Amino acid sequence: MRKIFLSLLTVFSLTVFAQKIPSNDISSLLSDIKLRNIGPAFMSGRIADIAIHPQNHHIWYVAVGSGGVWKTNNSGTTWQPIFDQQKSYSIGCVTIDPNNPHTVWVGTGENVGGRHVGFGDGIYRSDDDGKTWKNMGLTKSEHISKIIVHPNDSKTVWVAAQGPLWSKGGQRGFYLTKDGGKTWKKTLGDNEWVGVTDIDYDPRNPDVLYAATWERHRTVASYMGGGYKTSIFKSEDGGLTWQEIDKGIAKQKRGKIGIAVSPINPDVIYAAVELNQRKGAFYKSTNRGAHWVKQSNTVSGATGPHYYQEIYASPHQFDKVYLADVRMQVTEDGGKHFHRMMEQYKHSDNHVLKFLKDDPNYLLVGTDGGIYESFDGAKSWRFVNNLPVTQFYKIAVDYKKPFYNVYGGTQDNSTQRGPSRTDNLHGIANRNWEVVLFADGGQPAIDPENENIIYAQWQEGFIMRKDLKTGEMVFIQPQPEKGGVFERFNWDAPILIDPFQSSTIYYASQRVWKSTDRGDNWTPISGDLTQYEERFDKPIMGKKQSWDSPWDVYAMSTFNTITSISASPVKKGIIYAGTDDGLIQVTTDNGQHWRKIPVNKLPNVPKHAFVNDIKADL
Repeated sequence: MRKIFLSLLTVFSLTVFAQKIPSNDISSLLSDIKLRNIGPAFMSGRIADIAIHPQNHHIWYVAVGSGGVWKTNNSGTTWQPIFDQQKSYSIGCVTIDPNNPHTVWVGTGENVGGRHVGFGDGIYRSDDDGKTWKNMGLTKSEHISKIIVHPNDSKTVWVAAQGPLWSKGGQRGFYLTKDGGKTWKKTLGDNEWVGVTDIDYDPRNPDVLYAATWERHRTVASYMGGGYKTSIFKSEDGGLTWQEIDKGIAKQKRGKIGIAVSPINPDVIYAAVELNQRKGAFYKSTNRGAHWVKQSNTVSGATGPHYYQEIYASPHQFDKVYLADVRMQVTEDGGKHFHRMMEQYKHSDNHVLKFLKDDPNYLLVGTDGGIYESFDGAKSWRFVNNLPVTQFYKIAVDYKKPFYNVYGGTQDNSTQRGPSRTDNLHGIANRNWEVVLFADGGQPAIDPENENIIYAQWQEGFIMRKDLKTGEMVFIQPQPEKGGVFERFNWDAPILIDPFQSSTIYYASQRVWKSTDRGDNWTPISGDLTQYEERFDKPIMGKKQSWDSPWDVYAMSTFNTITSISASPVKKGIIYAGTDDGLIQVTTDNGQHWRKIPVNKLPNVPKHAFVNDIKADL
């Protein structure tokens, strides 16, 4: 609901700005907009963390990457959003105080390095089972990945703060409080790029702590996921002082590290270490971190280690460790050999795993597609299909009567369609929603003269025209001329139906394309409207980096692309285009000539800002 509200607010803001409506009238315009949840939940959304109540295993708190915090008292039969009144919708972690389960801690700002993550405003505490919340500080941390409450002292809390992803500085590193969050002390990490991504402790002596630092930075152009300051550290005084413990681990620029102390033999510590440019290794120490031995070259893959890499040591079987990955990896010999966990009929992209101490067959997993529960050691899974936390990139509506449909491209959960209302007594249900195209969904569009013709796409410009009545799908991506340059399509490429002629559509790469026959044929109506820069020449982590630095090319979106297009519904031939590198382009003659407007010419907009959406004035 919050993403829908932001979209509405953006549209109103642009319209109000253009018409110069007094600010007091804006409130009256918005006051009649009443938001209601229309779903969907049948594919759910990206889960960052889960906390199971230590005394009642039916009570779960769920941290959603792009959807707040949710609570269930009955193992997912019903849910309640408990964080919607706070300032952050993006959540990285949630922790229950083991000494007093009425106290719950939440770290805001998602705990991965993806292009689609939101940032947070610090750490929160609830003392009444999630009914009310108080911000306890670290407001400039932006991404908090883990919180541990001392098992014997509720006032002592340890926090792993990754810090800002898109900029340097902020509050990043290891933080501790001994007064329940009134004051915080930083004891590990730096003030620029190095934060802490993971922490664990020795259950025999909680003052013995382990921490993994992480040096990383993302820009619109690039992603660098490691550096020489990424390492593993140990404290023997409750986090006040630290000693680096990387003997035996490859000495190079390292990426994201996951660590876990064996709950069965706490002398044993496991570490999943990303090495330079997506390589990696799994390490094991049998002497509390004094020395590490490489077990295998195992590392999380797919989207990249920055997106996974957490490890979970089984409390039931020594040396059985789970490595979060697109498909969960499992070792039963301390990391020498891994196999994939059985995940039939289960969503991919695993982010969190929880055990029950009294049930060796129980697993609770959070994925990009919601929560899954197994009672037989992963042989079968129960999907929790009523948690409405899907992350939408862009939405559109059709013209169906009496109730129009809403279409949306989603993060890793396809392009979906559902009704704005139904005539059913019980309202909108999962059965009313459906998938119209697979993969990560992009911006959809619906023909205003034929509601069965829709345009939907998956990431980086793979666009289809679909006839909902017949099921026919036609691939209609514009192709370069023979000998032409590579077309650079944004992750969420823009599609637009002409407001005067519905058979005419526009699409964009670095060029604007026009089709007068619904995508069967295309003509470019512009040249390259972007800055057309070499991404690897642009500064990252404060400077130009060498070719052998820890770039993660597969974690980068195509750069120098058009991100948004809009056509005037008042006058033919006026088209606007926005780019990911800080430009707005305007034509008043249907593409024969274009006028460039750098975005920093707009009030308080930085140079090279990403233009997410443009709407022509009505």
